[in-house]
Amino acid sequence: MSTSSLLLALLGDSRLPSGGHTQSAGLEPALRAGTTSAEVPAYLRARLRTVIRVEAGTAVVARAVAAGGGDLGEVEAAWAVRTPSPALRANARRLGRGYLRVLLSLWPGPVDARARTWSRPVVLGLLAHRAEMEPADVARLVGYDDVQTVTAALLKLRPQDPLLITAWVNDLLPDIDAMADQVADLRTPEQIPAHGAPLIERWAETHNTSKERLFSA
Repeated sequence: MSTSSLLLALLGDSRLPSGGHTQSAGLEPALRAGTTSAEVPAYLRARLRTVIRVEAGTAVVARAVAAGGGDLGEVEAAWAVRTPSPALRANARRLGRGYLRVLLSLWPGPVDARARTWSRPVVLGLLAHRAEMEPADVARLVGYDDVQTVTAALLKLRPQDPLLITAWVNDLLPDIDAMADQVADLRTPEQIPAHGAPLIERWAETHNTSKERLFSA
């Protein structure tokens, strides 16, 4: 399968059996905490500058380490110390197992026995290496997937005009490209960005113990 815009469309498709439909990317607890629907674009920009920049940088580094035959466990450890919320780490590792199924189905080959414990960005980095994706493309995939996860969740949590939501996504495409360009040249675990998002982390922990929720995270 060639690296192309169609490959990015395939991997960014919400119908991909990766478990992404079970997530709101923190939107559900954010809304419960008082975030309004009109504030969702600002929420997404904040995520692109913080937690998603960390994830995209991790995926780019994982791709480079996989290409060089290095230890992806070191990349996983570097991502973990930059993700202080246990709930966010657990959720990313659940998503990682979903993407591991995609990887082994579409690009079969040997994988480390620890791969089932790796987070989504690390598995995506390995997938990007196998699929011969460019570094900036895997970073765009991480950013676009997050934006679409949040906006799709909003339509379920607070239904409104889907065309308005689509316009928000379109307006955010330059932000996704800018974030991807910022991390595309990273190559080692030490270079992975370290950006905190205390409110997102706190909301994730609160949401993790909630018994009335539509999404798991």
